[in-house]
Amino acid sequence: MSPSEPTAERSDRSARTEDDAHRAQEDGLWEALLSAANLRAALSRVQANRGAPGTDGMTTEELAPWLTAHWPEVRGALDEGTYRPSPVRRVTIPKPDGGERLLGVPTVLDRLIQQAIAQVLVPVFDPAFSSSSYGFRPGRSAHQAVGAAAGHIEAGYRQVVDLDLDRFFDRVCHDVLMARVARKVTDRRLLRLIRAYLGAGVMVEGVKHQTEQGTPQGSPLSPLLSNIMLDDLDTELEKRGHLFVRYADDVRIFVRTRRAAERVMAGVTGFVEDRLRLRVNARKSSVRPASSATLLGFGFFFAPGGRVKVRAAPKAVKRLKARVRKLTGRSWRVSMELRIGALNRFTRGWMAYFRLAETPSVFRALDKWLYRRLRQVRWKEWKRYSAKRRNLRALGIPARDARHWAISSKGCWRIAGSPVLQRALPRSYWDDLGLQSLSQSWLRLRTAT
Repeated sequence: MSPSEPTAERSDRSARTEDDAHRAQEDGLWEALLSAANLRAALSRVQANRGAPGTDGMTTEELAPWLTAHWPEVRGALDEGTYRPSPVRRVTIPKPDGGERLLGVPTVLDRLIQQAIAQVLVPVFDPAFSSSSYGFRPGRSAHQAVGAAAGHIEAGYRQVVDLDLDRFFDRVCHDVLMARVARKVTDRRLLRLIRAYLGAGVMVEGVKHQTEQGTPQGSPLSPLLSNIMLDDLDTELEKRGHLFVRYADDVRIFVRTRRAAERVMAGVTGFVEDRLRLRVNARKSSVRPASSATLLGFGFFFAPGGRVKVRAAPKAVKRLKARVRKLTGRSWRVSMELRIGALNRFTRGWMAYFRLAETPSVFRALDKWLYRRLRQVRWKEWKRYSAKRRNLRALGIPARDARHWAISSKGCWRIAGSPVLQRALPRSYWDDLGLQSLSQSWLRLRTAT
């Protein structure tokens, strides 16, 4: 036996072992994807999320009965590699800061399969993701991201690089993304299926348009794919020793000086555009002091002693007021009971998110403004002199004051802020009608956490 034969034999054995490992992963992932337990969990998630129908018009309520009759055919097509996803339905929604966001609504069947794929791939990819990545990951949240940002600022990193990835979800290069997925997934069937979803196309006004780049927002698989795509950015930032927080495509890098921040902006922009083939929006990206930086709707301020606290960003408060103005508009002619119910539903969700803010005075000021908005509505409802005088008297206002204010020619907003109407319609009046105070909601939520 020649000396080279044992070496060749070992190489052959090593290659066979590697092939066996690949086949084992392929069989394991594919079977896990299509297992009854994984599909049941995916179906439950899709049904819980509800959502609008896709291009075929099928609703989440209709999905389970349809699967009972048709799943064997779908499973066969998946196993044979002949399954073709339907194009997504294009939906546009307004962005809070203007412009439009493009969403893709897959069919409920495709949402089920994508959800099933995500459930088996998260354990493969997520454990290796950066600890500075917070978006769409198990056990991680926007609040944790904001808390980490506050910690970096408090540690003295008071210049913030705000990196805006221009239309990230629309610009992802499929080849670049699939190369990153293939680093950990060797199952060719699964890779082909993911690629098929990326290229499924978009239906706009009945016409199918091919998609050569991008991953549609609104699909269950898109959040995981975005994290896979941007994991290289996280790795590069860690390699360069930067402190950062990333939540999906929201990236903030924290440095000590403005000069360093400008260098970081230039260097990271080059990496994103050259290596990831994405685009940085120079107009929206910025270097700014921490006191004017924002992240996920929150801002930061310095308390006495150098502690960094969190507040609702001015734009977030402005959006709250815009929504409340609509719900308290005098042209919306509904009962006060319905109006307060709508207000409570909105403010309950808003406060649940912004409970992290450490600004009770802001919420007390918003309460005063909200009560005045409602007093204005109530005053407008009373309309005539006789109704205004009668209602003021019933609410404990002396006869002379009731007559004087009932005939006042001042505008509704001015009267809503007057001492007499504040006395007639105090906070306790709105409490009795079931209105939820923002400041009390904040206190209750903070106490609970």
